[in-house]
Amino acid sequence: MNTTSPWMTPELEGFRDAVRRFVNAEIVPHQETWKKQQHVDRAVWSKAGEMGMLLADIPEDFGGSGGSFAHQCIVFEELSYVGDTAFGLHVHAIVAHYLLNQGTEAQKKKYLPKLASGEMIAAIAMTEPGAGSDLKGIRTTALKDGDAYVLNGSKTFISNGYMADLILVVAKTEPTAGAKGVSLMLLETRDCPGFRVGRILEKLGQKGQDTCELFFDGVRMPLDSVLGGVEGKGFAQLMNELPYERTIIGVSGVASIERALRLTVEHARERKAFGQALIEMQNTRFLLAEVKTEATVARTFIDRCIVDMIEGRMDTDLASMAKYWISDLQCTTIDKCLQLFGGYGYMMEYPIAQMYADARVQRIYGGANEIMKEIISRSL
Repeated sequence: MNTTSPWMTPELEGFRDAVRRFVNAEIVPHQETWKKQQHVDRAVWSKAGEMGMLLADIPEDFGGSGGSFAHQCIVFEELSYVGDTAFGLHVHAIVAHYLLNQGTEAQKKKYLPKLASGEMIAAIAMTEPGAGSDLKGIRTTALKDGDAYVLNGSKTFISNGYMADLILVVAKTEPTAGAKGVSLMLLETRDCPGFRVGRILEKLGQKGQDTCELFFDGVRMPLDSVLGGVEGKGFAQLMNELPYERTIIGVSGVASIERALRLTVEHARERKAFGQALIEMQNTRFLLAEVKTEATVARTFIDRCIVDMIEGRMDTDLASMAKYWISDLQCTTIDKCLQLFGGYGYMMEYPIAQMYADARVQRIYGGANEIMKEIISRSL
């Protein structure tokens, strides 16, 4: 638990306590089941909605909890502190922010209360088999046909794909217009002819998260399905909202680093080798001193980012720095910590092993870290 961050307040401490109780009661006991079935139970979404966790930083006028970005960060941190990567709240919150900041008034009123309550689960469908970080290469189309758009194409690696009731689909509404032909389409999946969910993909880590292929074969969508009501704004909308996604990747990454350090210190105090505890060996102490220093630097950095998000001055460059640097550090830190567990660190029954597997994708989703460096380099 972090109590020194400049954005923390007594009210937020109370909220953290409530979130922690919820996570320990409703998330932790089900983690193994969710890994085996490759998705969470829908009931947890409704319970989280009742508790006010799902859209903690969305205004009450739209069904949210009316908190700030700090409230949502606490939820992300508490999930990371117990090692949960199954509950797809992160992408759900991301879609909510697309609606809040880019949607029409009618779209906000229609969808945000349902996302806040857990009645609807949200996903965002960007990646395709032939287009990942380069969104200009997408081939999915949404073309006008009379009183509807017709959606055709496929997406892959879609978090919440199996569970989603509302999917924000990146599609070409004008295939010959390049980036200016990209629109974000709001697809309701229930009783939707032509929409099909493929298999839940077998991943290296994050086994409890339902990550799927999606297929659209002549799906007819109402004309008011375009996010914001105007075609061709999709690429600009993505650029505006991606800093939120990249910042929360950093938030989760720092919390994961802090958890890895805590677990490793506990292990080093208990584990004996050559007649003494690991923590008494200079190599162990020096390595953990490095990790603690790096964790402190990362915490200081992400706290700055959180304050900037709260105050509305977060920019693309800083969000890209947070995403790439923290996710890189997360992977290297967990690797260092795992080494101190010896053979036990390679056993999946030990949390550090699961953390190692779960962390790797942090450097890929939200925009590969190489893309983050390219973005940052443009500001030089």
